[in-house]
Amino acid sequence: MRRREFISLLGGAVAAWPLAARAQQEQRVRRIAILMNVDNAEQRTSYAAFVQRLQQLGWTDGHNVRIDVRWAGGHASEIRKYATDIVALEPDVIVTTGTASMVPFLQATHTVPIVFANVADPVGAGFVETMARPGGNATGFVQFEYGLSGKWLELLKEIAPRVTRVAVLRDPNITSGIGQFAIIQYLASSLGVEVSAINVRDAGEIERAVTAFARSPNGGLIVTSTALALAHRELIIALAARHKLPAVYYRRYYVDRGGLVSYGYDIVQQFRAVAGYVDRILKGEKPADLPVQAPTKYDLVINLKIAKALGLTIPPSVLARADEVIE
Repeated sequence: MRRREFISLLGGAVAAWPLAARAQQEQRVRRIAILMNVDNAEQRTSYAAFVQRLQQLGWTDGHNVRIDVRWAGGHASEIRKYATDIVALEPDVIVTTGTASMVPFLQATHTVPIVFANVADPVGAGFVETMARPGGNATGFVQFEYGLSGKWLELLKEIAPRVTRVAVLRDPNITSGIGQFAIIQYLASSLGVEVSAINVRDAGEIERAVTAFARSPNGGLIVTSTALALAHRELIIALAARHKLPAVYYRRYYVDRGGLVSYGYDIVQQFRAVAGYVDRILKGEKPADLPVQAPTKYDLVINLKIAKALGLTIPPSVLARADEVIE
């Protein structure tokens, strides 16, 4: 080979190297790791909606992205274990749901981007600096503003006017558990209601407390947002039915399983929005610059079969506001 031809060939190869490297980088399979709180139909539907929306945005599992999902049982020990395992995978983005999972994730990493759903009070809990400018490695979507907690009590009084005592099931170990109860307690006197807290740390505690509460008349329940309430959902629904206590829940899942009424956000829609944030992060945006968003719509779901079993007649004004009525 002539010297001039060799130099030209070498020069072309050198010029091609950065193009090949860039193409290889663009084709790199990205990794998303997800922690789902509870393995149930609602969570499976939420996960499917997330994957579907990712595909619409150009990310296909097994092609240009790999999705690793873990299913916890709503218990703190499992959540901590899975959070550690997920960070060890060195994903490009972490997706998580629920307030309880945020502490172990933020303890495990300050660099891996985290997109959360279904979190109650990220500012009060210290997960982000502000809603508008999260400032760290986490951003996402909240369940509600605290004012919604008062709506649960108002709704309970509308559908069961004779209720004068309300037990509020909450997790006292998270800021949202304290905050939700505080709002309900603040509103209680104006509605002629006495409220008390029931902690949801374990099944035995829940059963003893609800049973003791139900011994006096004119009682009702409010189930606030917490992973522990979701973990003990079947027990809570069963106790409300056994003691004939009208109950308001923060998610429609409880109503589908035999609860009376729920007023809350659409978690499936929220997971579609989470996919949008994951897409933006994979394309180079930072969680610190993506604002935390609150729901713009809440759904009221009523189970008329359960109302009849409790001897309640749902007022027409409440039925007119319902987004769905289960016959």
